[in-house]
Amino acid sequence: MAPHTAHTPHTPHTPHIVIAGGGIAGLTAALALHAAGFPRITVVEAARAPRPAGAGLNLMPGAVRELDALGLLAALESGAALRTRELRYYHRSGGLISREPRGLGAGYRWPQLSVHRAHLQRVLADAVRERVGPAAVLTGVRVTGVDVRADGRPRLRLAHRDGGGRGGRASLEPDVLVGADGIRSAVRAALNPGEGRPPWNGMVIWRGVSPMPAEAAARFMLIAGDDRQKAVVYPMSRPTGGRVLVNWALARPADDTPGAHTLGDWNRAVDVDTFLHHYEGWEFDGVRVTDVLRAAESAHAYPMVDRDPLDRWSHGRTTLIGDAAHAMYPVGSNGASQSIVDARALAHALAVHADPAEALRAYEDHRRPVTTALQEAARRQGPEVVIDLVHRRAPHGFTDIHQVVPAEELAAVAARYAATGAFDPATVNQGSPYGTPCHPARAVAGRAPVA
Repeated sequence: MAPHTAHTPHTPHTPHIVIAGGGIAGLTAALALHAAGFPRITVVEAARAPRPAGAGLNLMPGAVRELDALGLLAALESGAALRTRELRYYHRSGGLISREPRGLGAGYRWPQLSVHRAHLQRVLADAVRERVGPAAVLTGVRVTGVDVRADGRPRLRLAHRDGGGRGGRASLEPDVLVGADGIRSAVRAALNPGEGRPPWNGMVIWRGVSPMPAEAAARFMLIAGDDRQKAVVYPMSRPTGGRVLVNWALARPADDTPGAHTLGDWNRAVDVDTFLHHYEGWEFDGVRVTDVLRAAESAHAYPMVDRDPLDRWSHGRTTLIGDAAHAMYPVGSNGASQSIVDARALAHALAVHADPAEALRAYEDHRRPVTTALQEAARRQGPEVVIDLVHRRAPHGFTDIHQVVPAEELAAVAARYAATGAFDPATVNQGSPYGTPCHPARAVAGRAPVA
């Protein structure tokens, strides 16, 4: 593997930025940095080929706003993505707790999107190849360590899957390093030695995708359950040949789940029959959870883990984004969404601050308080806490939800969560705060930045 240095001739004014991790956070960061006037970008990805973990995800309007600013919304919506128009919460007994319009129907200028993770990564990767260059992403290269020099510049130690042959570099010394390498980030570990493994809350998550007849699939997103287990089910594609893709995720304590304590296996294939019985009788306005599960192409089990909030992300010219910075429980559709906002905020900070270390501090000061609050809210179950609230008050079900929880109380839960992450309609609709022109010293001649 030939050493990668640049995609354009080197000048003192074009810093080399290395991004560790080629997932959603890393690819979005590459595009955002390039749009802000940084042409010398290298993404190092440990996998030889992209292997998107999980199945589907929801992108909140604030994140869709940033993808739209990068010119990606049309490509996303032209493929396997669906506008999420309504979210419904149910008690496991079948009782409807609440119905919430989402996206445009909730007053946002941008939609909320349900999308297959593989489709999102494909759109991002295609855009990186087209805009930054086909050599921008180095696959089969893993970061094994990071040293921060006295002047703040990082030095990466690398391992190549081919053993370092074909001229592969054993290290890189970029001007800026961005750790976008996920919940088990090597960059984070190097900056925080001794932190250990991600803490587990004792829950196991099963995930999968089910191709289903369109008439058997809901047209809304549902979250249902009690204080012990929950189910999330939603369509994420428009009908093709009369069929749609349905994403689902189930959560339950692992105390009686065979093999659930195998935390070393992060993407373990399992048979649906091993957990389907826990959801027998779960039906919500015509959606039978067991029918969805039986239609699954495959299923995988994951421990529900996150990361404790850090006191700092940035060390000299090295910082963290996405799950490497703030991995959180899959509550409130915020994992991928916050990674996308991180990427745009980081590019903005580097564009308006001449000193990279100062830029990373400004980025962190802007983003870390918000994501820390969201991490903590996710541990309290975020907006899904309404299900636990209802179950405590009416464990056997109800006839009139407003005799259990007043409408004002339900609305207040959702409003508090939106305010926590500043993704309420009024804030999001102000437009992206990351659309300033690129720094004059970073500008690429003849290329205007993407707003």
